[in-house]
Amino acid sequence: MSVKHFVSRKKVLVALIMMLGTVFSTSVLANVVPSSEASVLKNRFRIDHMVDSLTLFIQRQYGSSPVVIVLPDGSKWYASRHPKEVQWVDGLSGDIVTIHKPMPGPWQLIGRVVEGSKIQKISKLGIKVENLPQPLFQGERVKVTAQLLGDEQRLRMPGLDYLVEWTARFISDHLPGDENFAAGILVVGSYKDYGEDLDERPDDGVFTGKINLNQPWGHYTFQVKVRNKVFSRESLFKFMLSPIPIEIEILEPEDPLEGRWKLFVKVDEAVVQLSETHLDLELVGPAGLQLPITLSGLESSQSEIILPEVSDFGSYRIKGMAATTTLGGREIVLALPERFFNLIEPPKPPPTAEELAARAAKKAAIEETKAKDDAIFWIITVNVTLLVLGTLGLLIWRKRRNLKEALAATQKRLDEEKEKDLGPSLDEIDLTMPEDPPVEGKG
Repeated sequence: MSVKHFVSRKKVLVALIMMLGTVFSTSVLANVVPSSEASVLKNRFRIDHMVDSLTLFIQRQYGSSPVVIVLPDGSKWYASRHPKEVQWVDGLSGDIVTIHKPMPGPWQLIGRVVEGSKIQKISKLGIKVENLPQPLFQGERVKVTAQLLGDEQRLRMPGLDYLVEWTARFISDHLPGDENFAAGILVVGSYKDYGEDLDERPDDGVFTGKINLNQPWGHYTFQVKVRNKVFSRESLFKFMLSPIPIEIEILEPEDPLEGRWKLFVKVDEAVVQLSETHLDLELVGPAGLQLPITLSGLESSQSEIILPEVSDFGSYRIKGMAATTTLGGREIVLALPERFFNLIEPPKPPPTAEELAARAAKKAAIEETKAKDDAIFWIITVNVTLLVLGTLGLLIWRKRRNLKEALAATQKRLDEEKEKDLGPSLDEIDLTMPEDPPVEGKG
C-alpha cells in the first residue's frame, strides 16, 4: 500500500469518526437515547426490524485484519467484498461500517475484537426519558415520563403498552456514609401507558412511571430500560435520594389508661417551608375506628399533637401524607411512614379468699351433680341393655323350640306316608315254592 493511499484512507476514517461523533452530540443535546450499547457477547449482537440504517464502530486489536460480518441468513461480508449500499472503512485498530436497511435478526463478527469493547449501534429507534427531579425525597410521589421514539418522533399506537416492558431500577453508587451503601440494584417500578394512576391518557405514547421511593437514602444511578423479544433500549441518570424531611413519632403517656397519646412531628426547616407544610393523617383502631387528624401551616419545626381519646383495647396505627413545598419552590407530596401503638388491658386483681372459697364450693357442687348424673345414666343404660338382651334371648329360644317341634311333626308325617307307599313287608310275603303235582301212570 502506498503512503498516499494510506493517508487518503486515514482521512476518510477520521471523517467518518467525526461524523459519528456529530451524531452522538446531536443525540445528547436532544436528551434522547437513539441507540443501545450492547457489550459484545462472543461478538454477537441483534438488529431489530425498526432500524432503517445504522453505523457500526468496531474496535479490533491493533494491526489485526478487518472483521468478517456474518448476516442472519448465513451470508458473509468482507471489507473487500460487500454490497454497494454498505460503506466500509477499515483501519489499523478498527472498522467503521454503515448499513442501510439492515436485515433484522442476530448478527455476528468474526475477528480479533477487543474484549470488553462495545458495538455502537446508531439507529432511528430510541427512547426519551424524563430524569428524576432534585432534590428527591424518600416516600415522595413523583411523576416522570418516558417515550419510544421513531425518527425522533413519539411512537403511538393502540396496545403498545402490552408490546413493550419498561423497568426502572436504582443502582447504588456504594458511597460510604450513605444508607444505601450495601443496597445493590433495586427494582423500583415500571412505566405504563394505560390511563391509570398518574398516567393521564391511555395509548398516547407517553409512558408514566410508577416509582417506589421507599428506599434507603443515598446516591444512585437511575436506570430505565425498555425491551421486548426484538429490541432493547436503556437510559442512565445520576441522582440523589434524600432522607424524608418530615418525621412523626408516637409519644406514650405515663398512664396509658388515663392520659392522652400524642404525635410528635419534626420538620427539617433547611429543606421545606413550615408555612407550606400540611399533614393529612388518619387514626385507625379496633372496631372499625377511623378518625381524621389534620394539621396545616406549622409554626415550629417540632410540634406535639394530642391524638383523639382512645378507650378500646387493641392495636392502633397512624397513616397519611404530607403536602409541602421545598425551599426551592417545588411542591411535593410525601407518604409518611406508618406508626403503631397498643392500648393494653391491665391485668385483673387476684381473687380474695371469699371468692376462692365460693369458686371451690361451686366447683364441688358441679362435680357432685355431674357424678350423680353419670351414675343414673349408667344404671339406666345397664338395665335397658339387660332387658333388651333378655328379650332377644327369649325370642330366639322360643323360635328354636317351635322350629324343632315343626321338624319332628314333619318327620313323623313323612314316615307314615312312606309306610303306606311301600305295601306289605318282606316278613308277610310267602317265599316257599309250591309242590309239583303227581305224575299219572307212575307208581
